[in-house]
Amino acid sequence: MADLNRLKQEFLEYLEIEKGRSLKTVENYDRYLARFFKQADVKSPADISDDAVRQYRLWLNRQASSNHPTSSTKSGLRRVQSVGDTLKKNTQNYHLIALRVFLKYLARRGVPSLPPEKIELAKTAGRDLDLINDDELKRLIAIPSKDQKGTGKNDEVKSLRDKAMLELLFSTGLRVSELCSLDRDTINLARDEFSIRGKGEKVRLVFLSDKAREAIRDYLAKRKDMDEALFTNLSEINPTSLKLRRAGKSSDRLTSRSVERIIKKYAIKAGITKKVTPHTLRHSFATDLLQNGADIRSVQMMLGHSSVSTTQIYTHVTDKHLRDIHKKFHSN
Repeated sequence: MADLNRLKQEFLEYLEIEKGRSLKTVENYDRYLARFFKQADVKSPADISDDAVRQYRLWLNRQASSNHPTSSTKSGLRRVQSVGDTLKKNTQNYHLIALRVFLKYLARRGVPSLPPEKIELAKTAGRDLDLINDDELKRLIAIPSKDQKGTGKNDEVKSLRDKAMLELLFSTGLRVSELCSLDRDTINLARDEFSIRGKGEKVRLVFLSDKAREAIRDYLAKRKDMDEALFTNLSEINPTSLKLRRAGKSSDRLTSRSVERIIKKYAIKAGITKKVTPHTLRHSFATDLLQNGADIRSVQMMLGHSSVSTTQIYTHVTDKHLRDIHKKFHSN
């Protein structure tokens, strides 16, 4: 097992250093592989066989999703007590993808094991998009300006911050992690564009709309601190934050979770009953471009997708040509 663990560790280091994968991705691959090694009871690369993978897939398929009751069988597998409570096929595929990439790594190093092409992913249903319509989007973005709880300067700066954040997400299609990583000097308001380093350390160019530029300018004009982060936590200063500021260090940069909570709060106040996340605004950015005639390759580049197939999930809701054909030829 030590040899297998050593190979796994070298594989994870390869993902991080040579492939440029994020630490979160590396952590996930580590967890998925450790789970496979334990459940399939493999001690060496040679032990990874068709049968071991088949048994593992059976085990995965019988795992309950969180918060659902299970019962144990004599074989030690957990059985779900009601239909539809098992792990989603997409989640199962994440485990299999990690194993397949590991096997590709072993093959590249000449380590005998199961050929990676033997790992077939489970068929999944088409991906559902978290979409909101134009009216809901406008209401969401307008809420921060109307939602000042008081007349204090901190309330005003918060409102301007959140307005800038929503406009920027819709203008650029940034991932929430990319948004949180922005510094003040990242954005050149005179050029209406800036570079962002996204997944896999890939750099792409994103562009500001007039509304996003003005929202950011208004927000920064009210900022009195010298913090380098573009979006910071403007809550009451806690002891930890105060110590950092006294030491001349950065105060609280907004986290992805904080941005998610802020957007959820505004969605509720805007009367939107659907689930709204930072990624919803990324979806809105992509669909808005496609509905207005942008080609899919350009949208792929602006989103930072490695493959155009990922971008194609938007085409079924934006295919104006099919809509026109239906309107023209359908008898009703």
